[in-house]
Amino acid sequence: MTDGGHWRRPSMPPAPGAPEAAWWSDASSDPWRDPYSAAAIHLPPPAPSGGPPLEVVPDPDAPRRPWSPILLICLVTALLAGGVGGTLGFVFAVRGGYATGGGTQLGAAPQTAGAVQHAPESTAGVVDQVLPSVVTVRVSGAIGSGFVVSTDGYVITNDHVVAGADGAMSVSFSDGSTASAKLVGRDPESDVAVIKVAKSGLTPVGLGDSDTIAVGDPVLAFGSPLALVNTVTQGIVSALDRPIVQSGGDSSGVTRYYAAIQTDAAVNQGNSGGPLVDASGQVVGVNSVIRSVGASDTEAGNIGLAFAIPINQAKRVAQDIIDTGKARRTVIGAEVMTGGSYSGARLRAVEPAGPAAAAALKSGDVVTRLDGHLLDDGTDLIALVRKYAPGSVVAVEYRRGNKTASASVTLAADTN
Repeated sequence: MTDGGHWRRPSMPPAPGAPEAAWWSDASSDPWRDPYSAAAIHLPPPAPSGGPPLEVVPDPDAPRRPWSPILLICLVTALLAGGVGGTLGFVFAVRGGYATGGGTQLGAAPQTAGAVQHAPESTAGVVDQVLPSVVTVRVSGAIGSGFVVSTDGYVITNDHVVAGADGAMSVSFSDGSTASAKLVGRDPESDVAVIKVAKSGLTPVGLGDSDTIAVGDPVLAFGSPLALVNTVTQGIVSALDRPIVQSGGDSSGVTRYYAAIQTDAAVNQGNSGGPLVDASGQVVGVNSVIRSVGASDTEAGNIGLAFAIPINQAKRVAQDIIDTGKARRTVIGAEVMTGGSYSGARLRAVEPAGPAAAAALKSGDVVTRLDGHLLDDGTDLIALVRKYAPGSVVAVEYRRGNKTASASVTLAADTN
């Protein structure tokens, strides 16, 4: 017995060809049937017809699977993947030198301290070589420059830098150290002076050959212009053997003559006495004076016209000062006229036993060339003669009346 609410399939199999499940044939007259029970109808699945399978339509009322676990899994997976990838990228970047661990690396990876070196032939390499030998000279409140020429402290500078020295003199080096100094000797006419620093173990500069430089050669000027210590400027040799006549502005009142190296390297007040060096770091001149458009010395400034004493002359004078305390002056043995309208150096008088007389030059002769250099005035002759050492033999061309002639003159040292 069973009721309609708990119906169970009959144990007997259905007859062949009959439906798998259906109402009992006498269900409508079954006295035991509950008229309010639900009908239970079971049909067998349809036989295959050979067509495509029917699409299963989901029940819209069926409960749906929640998305939260899936989203959480995706989020955790993404975070883990990003963390692992970022860590590996950072490790490779640090090992490759593209990051230092302190944030974004701007620019190329920094070089090690030992790798930052300047090639000796570069401009920076020349500065590294020369600057330790350059000094700032302080005399009675004034500032000039100089350079070390010996390990025991001899320094070459300009005479006009130390002209006002009253015994209080000091120098400072590029590393900031200072030392006292004393005057060894000076030669006002050549504008060269020598001082000695109370410090040993110094590094001297290399002294070049000023006779081998050419117009257009690159040069560097070192010094302390306008008290700006350790200043370096660059230019070229603009001219050679430029006759300079400088009236002494100090108490000596001496007029200075020399055949200068002209340069367009920036030189200003305070550069005086500093070295002018070539591309190899060899000193070829001593910065001395500038040409300016200022109305006074206080207004003077660089306009690209600076002049240096050739180092061959400055070295010779400095050696004389160190050895004897006095410099020899080179002379031709004649008095010349200046400011004339004629071209050349007219001889006013010739010393009877001097070099000019030995070469058969006479009073009234006009020297037009000295060692190939064209002379415009008597000052040109004086300046060029001072360039040579006593005993040098130079060729001269001169005019006597309407005739021209040449001679060789052996220059001598002044006996005064």
